[in-house]
Amino acid sequence: MPLFLAVALAASPTVAQMKWERRVLIVSAPTAGDATLAEQHRILAGWKANAAARDLSIVEIIGDEVHGASDSSAALRRKYHLPATFTAILIGKDGGEKLRGTKPFPAAALEATIDAMPMRKAGQR
Repeated sequence: MPLFLAVALAASPTVAQMKWERRVLIVSAPTAGDATLAEQHRILAGWKANAAARDLSIVEIIGDEVHGASDSSAALRRKYHLPATFTAILIGKDGGEKLRGTKPFPAAALEATIDAMPMRKAGQR
């Protein structure tokens, strides 16, 4: 493993370490070619500035690989009871599960759910 990759992986926080700092969108799919995953990517690509403004980090679990956090795929699948099919979960800054679905989350649903969270409302004052 190249040193820069090892340093980058070591620098990624775990989902638990993001608690109280970031909201986390966990997106899990069996393969990178999953059509539902591709649709979630399209939705999020047009929503990047909104995600950043809402302190949202995206953690992807694709097969046995994890992007966006240093947790193992097995640990995340176990903790969040993830099936082998596409699943998306929105985790609040308090670490609680706010949304769960087997279809991609529309940008409007993410925005409305996050904007209704007490910590988001407090941050907007």
